[in-house]
Amino acid sequence: MAADQLADPSAGSVRPSFPAELARPHFIGIGGAGMSGIAKILLQRGARVTGSDAQESGAVTALRALGATVRLGHDAAHLAPDATAVVVSSAIREDNPELAAALARDLPVVHRSAALAALMEGTRPLAVAGTHGKTTTTSMLAVALGTLGLDPSYAIGGDLDGPGSNAHHGRGDLFVAEADESDRSFHEYAPEAAIVLNVELDHHANYASMEEIYESFETFAARLRPGGVLVVSADQEGARELTRRVRARGEARVRTYGEAEDADVRVLGITAHGLTSEVTVRWHDGQDGGDEGRELTFAVSVPGRHYAQNAVAALAAGAEMGVPVDDLAKALGAYTGVGRRLQSRGEAAGVRVIDSYAHHPTELTADLEAIRGGAGDGRVLVLFQPHLFSRTRELGAELGQSLAAADASVVLDIYPAREDPVPGVTSERIVDAARAAGADVRHEPSKEVAVELLAGMAVPGDLVLTMGAGDVTELGPRILDRLGGR
Repeated sequence: MAADQLADPSAGSVRPSFPAELARPHFIGIGGAGMSGIAKILLQRGARVTGSDAQESGAVTALRALGATVRLGHDAAHLAPDATAVVVSSAIREDNPELAAALARDLPVVHRSAALAALMEGTRPLAVAGTHGKTTTTSMLAVALGTLGLDPSYAIGGDLDGPGSNAHHGRGDLFVAEADESDRSFHEYAPEAAIVLNVELDHHANYASMEEIYESFETFAARLRPGGVLVVSADQEGARELTRRVRARGEARVRTYGEAEDADVRVLGITAHGLTSEVTVRWHDGQDGGDEGRELTFAVSVPGRHYAQNAVAALAAGAEMGVPVDDLAKALGAYTGVGRRLQSRGEAAGVRVIDSYAHHPTELTADLEAIRGGAGDGRVLVLFQPHLFSRTRELGAELGQSLAAADASVVLDIYPAREDPVPGVTSERIVDAARAAGADVRHEPSKEVAVELLAGMAVPGDLVLTMGAGDVTELGPRILDRLGGR
């Protein structure tokens, strides 16, 4: 599709609204990354939204500013008398009092993925899936398409540095969404184009084997709209296996990207420039000038090979949706980051503090490599918080081996999130593996002591990285305060 066939936001194109049952929805756990984004889009489309959350947060504040009524804590009294449905995520337990009250009133209970799928109706959805990199790639597309004036709708698992939001109701016809495989909820979506960045075993409470993971991603691919395209990494083995399976079924058109020689969009080089990089790709399969294709070089304003690869995935998928490649390549340079994805928290006493959402071994390794490339002669010091007992049980050794790439690490207790403790599973499993790999690492249960440790060992030129999907993100500013006052 040519660029002039894309929806023109200035023309005030009519966007779909929402199903009647979502006219007055109540969100349980409204402050979560996925839940708050859906609530924001509904508010922007005119719905009357109420919700509850365990505590105050930036997301809760933003929702109230948009007109939502949000109460703290979980109580049946929070459910409005005129609520038309209750929206939940997989983290909401059956004994939640607000969910129990909704069931007693025979209100529809809508999973967040079904709500998001309903909001995609009438748009041209582009869904981003994979074990790692979903938030970054979705954000890159949202920023680039917005920079080009296409005003897409988007729903992302983190706040963009630019617009400062994880969701937006756009006037254009494109809808970019992060597709979460953790609970198989991405089976709800029927995208026009989909990206699969990688396929690895994770979310052990829901998947018992790699075969189950492959079957889940195959189901996702089978949901593509007729004529749709699946954009898949040609470098990661799990993604290559998915490509083999999808092509064997013949149900979807597949376009690959990466450094592999057989990639349709081949990465010829990634050159690091401190905390940015430059990427050169060659287009194949006749796109933009014949079978031999042509070379294209563009900038990526975040560090690391994995982020550069994410940008190539975004470029390939956007082009498949009809966005001119040269324009999109330039626009991708406008992306400067998303919350918690190697996000700079500041500098004090000559020490930089950066926050990372990495919580899987592959993510830790990738972020540490990226930071190492931009750290110069300084050391990389890590404060790591393991996420989930099930993940630590299955991947504790690999997490410890990944931490060996840091100069020194402090490991906090496991952040349980939605899980109950598992007997015998503690952070010591990670620490023991890290020490066996030659790492300088210690376990520290106290966050206050951990902050003191990191601030005390850092010297000018060092870089401190807070890593994990839990509340370790709150400790970066405290480390900076401690550095500034010493």
